[in-house]
Amino acid sequence: MTQANLRQIIAYSNRANPYPLYEELRRTPVFHEADGPYVISTYYDIRGLLHDPRISSDARNLASSSGDPLADTGEEAALPPSFLRLDPPEHDRLRRMTNRPFGPPHSPRRVHDMRGELGGIVSGLIDGIGGTERIDLVDQFSYPFPVTVICRLLGVPREDEARFHSWADTIAASLDPDPDSDADERAKVSHDARMQLGMYLAGLIEERRKKPGNDMLSELATAHGPDGAMTTMEVLSTAALLLIAGHETTVNLITNGMLTLLRNPEVLRRLRENPKLAVPIVEELLRFEPPVQLLPQRSTLADIEVRGVTIPKGASLWLILASGNRDPLRFKEPDRFDPDREDIEHLGFGSGIHGCFGAPLARLEAQLALSELARRLENPRLLEDPPPYRQNAVLRGPRHLPIACDGIRP
Repeated sequence: MTQANLRQIIAYSNRANPYPLYEELRRTPVFHEADGPYVISTYYDIRGLLHDPRISSDARNLASSSGDPLADTGEEAALPPSFLRLDPPEHDRLRRMTNRPFGPPHSPRRVHDMRGELGGIVSGLIDGIGGTERIDLVDQFSYPFPVTVICRLLGVPREDEARFHSWADTIAASLDPDPDSDADERAKVSHDARMQLGMYLAGLIEERRKKPGNDMLSELATAHGPDGAMTTMEVLSTAALLLIAGHETTVNLITNGMLTLLRNPEVLRRLRENPKLAVPIVEELLRFEPPVQLLPQRSTLADIEVRGVTIPKGASLWLILASGNRDPLRFKEPDRFDPDREDIEHLGFGSGIHGCFGAPLARLEAQLALSELARRLENPRLLEDPPPYRQNAVLRGPRHLPIACDGIRP
């Protein structure tokens, strides 16, 4: 594979189906050319590196990104890095503090106890679809669902949710830029939205410190555990991480999931008849069509040998998770969607210390969403295949998913 072909992976023309390119890439498990990144594409090598303490997620450790076609992420530097972009010990401290109000052992029922509320949000969105001759599943369902969930998780007042949605939409658009739009204007709009969201959250944090509620933002803002207390800026960066990372990936998981089910009508029929099948379906989706395709801008803290190739200290790494998920040395018939697989130890949520923090919530959201869509949409069918995809090569998913159905069941 040449550097030109490496750029094909992030070229929009291949967004609908990058998997043949990944298959070609796996022929050179450690690919590197000129001053570009080292690209790792096979399952066991990716998994090993995700658990290797010599791999850094901190962009400050990159010696140079001049040859990395994904070096310019377009992200703002208004907030300090979230724990997703830090290494131990800073990463470990912030992740532990964030996990206390989110999951076991301190808050074992946080996600479980949201099940009823999530079900109500799903039902309300499906009820509000209206006409069924042309439904945009992204705009009408899979996009608003996760951001509403994040609002409820953080404790955003119901009367402010519409404003929060607007800011989230604008920030999400900045992660998926339209090449025909004005870059300067787009940057200004995104910056303004981030500033407004940041000021709003800062005000909400101060309110919660004075009068805590039963929500995650209150607990982040007021907790004084073994690791001390979060600063206001750390609470802000953590809330922004939950909003952007949690929202964008779940949108893709649900949309890719419905697209895959509509392409596999027998599995869709089985899910309609047995909602419990949503659990293995979502796990297979995380392997087959992962919402995060690759992890760019990792770097090496020391020389590392992989497959006889020495990757030097300070080198840029791409870990192609979606390619590892289709590695035939790990998965039998990897290009077949099969929710009956007995072993789906996928890389859809990453692995190691940076494994997806919000995985339990994302799983539950996708399971509820897909099982209810399967149950309530009568004879759903695709109107465009492939649908139009988002520009973003990392967070890959349809920008719109036009479908039709014969009606909506109660």
